[in-house]
Amino acid sequence: MRAIVIGTGAAGASATAELARRGHHVTTLERFGRGHVMGSSHGATRVFRVSYRKRPYTEWAGAAIPLWRQLEERSGELLLEQTGQIDHGVDEALAEITANYEAGGWSYERMSAGAAMDRWPGMRFETDVLCSPDGGRVFADRTIEALLRLAEADGADLHFDEPALAIARDGSGVVVATNRGDYAADVVVVAAGSWVTELQGWADFGITLPAFSVTEQFPVHFPIRDGFTFPSWINHDDGEASDYHFHYGAYGLESPGEGLKVGVDALENFVDLNTRTLEVPAEAMGIAAEYADRWLPGVDTTTGSAVSCLFTMTEDSDFVLDRSGPIIVASPCSGHGFKFTPILGRILANLAEGHDHGVDQWRLPA
Repeated sequence: MRAIVIGTGAAGASATAELARRGHHVTTLERFGRGHVMGSSHGATRVFRVSYRKRPYTEWAGAAIPLWRQLEERSGELLLEQTGQIDHGVDEALAEITANYEAGGWSYERMSAGAAMDRWPGMRFETDVLCSPDGGRVFADRTIEALLRLAEADGADLHFDEPALAIARDGSGVVVATNRGDYAADVVVVAAGSWVTELQGWADFGITLPAFSVTEQFPVHFPIRDGFTFPSWINHDDGEASDYHFHYGAYGLESPGEGLKVGVDALENFVDLNTRTLEVPAEAMGIAAEYADRWLPGVDTTTGSAVSCLFTMTEDSDFVLDRSGPIIVASPCSGHGFKFTPILGRILANLAEGHDHGVDQWRLPA
């Protein structure tokens, strides 16, 4: 089978590596350079967790763990560290996560706010805390490069600085036009991240994309004060009775060599991809510092550094993973997709080979 993959973020790199591993002829097109910082998959670390309010994500995160270990064995790289992860915040979130832990047989501990502050004195809590030993962190840049190296070793043809511009029918297959020429294939995996709507030719395949919004988020790394350590964590907040009005609340994790990474969902910062500068607004630094002053006494908020990262959001924060004819749309984004990287490759390769992934809600609009 001839396959084209558009994009080398988490989904695209994993699909490329898996399709090549299965012996398919793979051409991958990336509009930027290798290891670029323009999308959603760059940076040192991401939270890994099985703690989800929606059960399919808990199931898939759990299924991803052995695949992370297989990827580590193949690449010779440490990619997943299960250093522990906690959730705190609104009662409804904790109840839903607990139900999913118990349904899946996952180990967890529920503790009071006081007990949690005794264990992690660098943090403050106002609610009970759920602690999962299966969570932790994954190493993002390292993972992408490992996947690309494995794909190349298995014969994948990687094209950088070559944006895909349009897709069109080519008999039962598809042709992809770029700034350098045309490429024909039996199937195309479109894992273009925030640029998915800029690709021309969807109507030629009768595909209607869901509504995507693209925001620019600015996680901040604060120095960790001596003597403090942190788990990976999620602070769930539904935007009621709070100083902050989050979609997901806030998150953080220790990022080795960088400090404590803190992300606060408080900016509706919609972005024009064609004019984006990567400049971090002072407001973003201020919001993160204000949050950390309240919740994270173990960090120094007088200094810090922030990075720009794109969130490609669906209206319900669910993924889009579906096939229509020779086109596979892969948007496992909405700010929480990286932990699924190795299982995404399996899913997308299965779709390319004509199999289903069995999750009804992660589909293109009918």
